[in-house]
Amino acid sequence: MRSVREYIISVLLLVLLPVLPMSAADEPETGRDGFSAKDVVLGHFEDSYWWHIGTFGDRDVALYLPVILHSKATGWHCFSSRNLRDGASYEGFSIATEGKYKGKAVETLSDGSVVRPFDVSITRLVAALLFNSAIVLALVLGAARWYRRRKITDTPHGLAALMEWAVETVEDDLIKPSVGENWRRFAPFLLTVFFFILINNFMSLVPFFPGGVNVTGNIAVTFVLALASFIVINLFGGRTYWKDIFWPEVPAWLKVPVPLIPLIEFVGIFTKPFALMIRLFANMLAGHAAIICLICVIFITAGMGVVMSTSMTVVSLLFAVFMNALEVLVAFLQAYVFTMLSGVFIGLAQEDAGKKVKS
Repeated sequence: MRSVREYIISVLLLVLLPVLPMSAADEPETGRDGFSAKDVVLGHFEDSYWWHIGTFGDRDVALYLPVILHSKATGWHCFSSRNLRDGASYEGFSIATEGKYKGKAVETLSDGSVVRPFDVSITRLVAALLFNSAIVLALVLGAARWYRRRKITDTPHGLAALMEWAVETVEDDLIKPSVGENWRRFAPFLLTVFFFILINNFMSLVPFFPGGVNVTGNIAVTFVLALASFIVINLFGGRTYWKDIFWPEVPAWLKVPVPLIPLIEFVGIFTKPFALMIRLFANMLAGHAAIICLICVIFITAGMGVVMSTSMTVVSLLFAVFMNALEVLVAFLQAYVFTMLSGVFIGLAQEDAGKKVKS
């Protein structure tokens, strides 16, 4: 699957490279007819203080989110992001349009200097994260509510049946083989990670509100997920796990006087969660970037004649549909792989990691 994605992205680059210079050779910022593919692609991954829903006629409809800032001079401020639209300033705050704080809320002091306040605002990414988390809770608690109201011998249906099948599949095919005999201890964490990533991946592929926000394509989110796995792996690691790190079974000259192998093993503690973080982030980011670039080809070639424009539009749409279908599979695979690797690392950290689960 990875080779297929790399092949598609390579073909996409071959298509785009001859086209992009034609649209941005003389006007690198705006491109032909004011269209900038760079701004469109990068804008998809930028966060904002409001959530654009759509344009209906001449009217832009957006969900304005709360801006929560703390100024060293005036204290806490909380107001709607509507007050900062179109470059407006409110209570001394505005959104920077350039510089290192571009797109972020900044404060203009009395002496004219611009500083970055402490910002805990509910941005578009945070709102999508909360909404997707609510979906996960609704699925889990909805199924749990059904079981609380029924006898254990009753046959589940609807949401309860779907969740039972999903949980049993993940436990039997993923968690038990990966973790080992202690799988019950870590099943709640791994199930939470799996469904959280899965729902966020799927919602990012929905092209309309409240979807379309690439939550797992943000490295801060994948960092927290990897950090959670890092804590679980090392917090519950057994004595054998730590012994193999600081005093592995290798020739003594590799351990003293220079602790070469222990140092390598110690670095490995951090490279494992780092790989989890980068794998999820890069795959979700690349997939979305490829789809948006394909759509941008339609607008880039719009002024190149009927034949070129029509042919490239058809090609772009076909490739975009294929990439969307591929991303649905990738969305599931990335949740599966992240959970599986976390389970394997947890299992290796247990003293009885080598034992197999009794079926």
